[in-house]
Amino acid sequence: MARIPRTVIDQVRNSVDIVDVIGRYVQLKRAGKSFTGLCPFHDEQTPSFSVNEEKQYYHCFGCGRSGNVFQFLMDYQHIGFVEAVTAVAKDAGIDLPSQYTTSDHHEQVPDNSEAGQLIALHQKAAQLYHHILVNTPAGEAGRRYLTRRGTSAELIDQFQLGFAPDKEILVAYCEQQKLDYQLLRKSGLFTEDQAGKLHDRFQGRVMYPIKNQRGQVIAFSGRLLKTADTDLPKYLNSPETPIFNKRRTLFNLDVAKKAVRQTGKLYLFEGFMDVISAFGAGVTTGIASMGTSFTEEQVAIIRRTSPQLDICYDGDDAGQNAIDRAIQLVTGQATGKLQVRIVQLPAGVDPDEYVQRFGADQFNNYLAGQEETTTDFYLRFLRRGRNLTNQSELINYLDQALKVIARVSAPLEQDMYLGKLAQEFSLDKTALQGQLRQVRDQLGIRKSTPGQNYRQQVASQQAPVVTAHQPTIKLGRTELAERLLLYYMLHSQEAWAHVTATDGFHFVHEKYQTLYLLAASYFTEHGDYSVADFLNYLNEDELRNTLSQVEQQNVNPAIQMAVVDDCMRIIMHQTPLAEQISQVKKELNEAGALNNSELVMQLTVKLVDLLKEQQQYKAEETN
Repeated sequence: MARIPRTVIDQVRNSVDIVDVIGRYVQLKRAGKSFTGLCPFHDEQTPSFSVNEEKQYYHCFGCGRSGNVFQFLMDYQHIGFVEAVTAVAKDAGIDLPSQYTTSDHHEQVPDNSEAGQLIALHQKAAQLYHHILVNTPAGEAGRRYLTRRGTSAELIDQFQLGFAPDKEILVAYCEQQKLDYQLLRKSGLFTEDQAGKLHDRFQGRVMYPIKNQRGQVIAFSGRLLKTADTDLPKYLNSPETPIFNKRRTLFNLDVAKKAVRQTGKLYLFEGFMDVISAFGAGVTTGIASMGTSFTEEQVAIIRRTSPQLDICYDGDDAGQNAIDRAIQLVTGQATGKLQVRIVQLPAGVDPDEYVQRFGADQFNNYLAGQEETTTDFYLRFLRRGRNLTNQSELINYLDQALKVIARVSAPLEQDMYLGKLAQEFSLDKTALQGQLRQVRDQLGIRKSTPGQNYRQQVASQQAPVVTAHQPTIKLGRTELAERLLLYYMLHSQEAWAHVTATDGFHFVHEKYQTLYLLAASYFTEHGDYSVADFLNYLNEDELRNTLSQVEQQNVNPAIQMAVVDDCMRIIMHQTPLAEQISQVKKELNEAGALNNSELVMQLTVKLVDLLKEQQQYKAEETN
């Protein structure tokens, strides 16, 4: 098996977000610029595990584990480096050449963990349901329903749609395969009666497989065909299981996240059939939430996947209210990187119906031509139920509209919306501008400045951030100087050149000196510094831990060479002492071997004086 080139490793690592990968195994919560959670590598009650999204590495302040996305998978799944790179590449949709991923001595090892077995069970269930739908008389009712909905055979195969007949076919299959009873209970595919007997949860339903971001089936949603004279729900979703969390799952995200690299946007639809019909019309970046309200976890996943989200819901009152809730959720997370746009369909028409009625071309033209900002949406949304010919209601509407416009950060955009209001209602634009200033003052919104964005405005109103628990470790002045200096050297070519040009310089502590030497080797191959990339150079946990501690410092990103010089003076004052002590100890051992008692006495006095000086220096550091 050939060695994977550095360029390929970099491409694979840069193609995913470490927060997205680790988030499948650890429940992460945003804490400032990082995400925190309970460490998966040791037991703890207070979160001390931190994932830095900007620099793409993780660090646990409790056990010291650190690394990039590859190291996490290596430690968590107990796999080698090549297997970790292969797994990340698969997530990213990157096909690695076979010479990097195959070996004559090793075969693919099946995942025998509980999660792996549950996923395998769901994959088999999906294959069974799909076979019944496509190839058997029992699937006739499902085929007729999907044909009526305009779902082609290609779409049925693409989404692996299936049918669960009015028979207990899955439980019979599992008993035939002699699958573990406790595993079946945890799968969510069955209900259990009082006697402990299992029954198929899904019967008489068209089956929509729900997949994780790797494209593995982890749950189902079933649409009941016989809805008359029954209390059964029309749509039935799998319950939450060890592999399925509906708050963190989005339908079709496994496919959409690959296509978003070309389109630059995701479309959020209300239902699974909306996503499927849009896909048939050529819109491959459609996703849907799990039949529940849009969640914060789903927003976080979308933000890490796409720079833009287009919300495409029905134009009726229910659809508009849903759009309002979705916008509030997105903006409430202060996700400035995620641009939100609205595509509102005509009232009473959902995307699935629109495609069936008007065809794929018109649907695509509508999506492109009807995209609007959230401000445009609210200026129309706030008109509902108002009689704007009534002066009192018009004044109330304008007050609410100005509150929306006040939160627009771009001055030109603000001016455009004020101009629209002035023209539509024959108002003085100058008067509107004055009223807008008063509204901004009331809301506590500062005047926008060039480069200021909405995320900054919202962030200033956020509650105090809860960060990962960090045990208090008091460092001496020398080690603090070493950490700070190494940070500046790694992040500034000027600082690196300045330090390396100093004859005889080296760090006092071995771990910082080792990182310094490895960094010198790293820079011979790379022009720019990347924490995640440099971590590949470090084979020891202690070094990865040390680098993470260096990067975790709250350092002013503006490099000041005066600070660099101060750090060097502190370090170089300590270095001669350490060298002298080492040299005297060496001479003392030699004098003892020669039985030179007079020289031993002289060297002992000298060593004591040096040690006193060193202790005095350390005492000054801690004060």
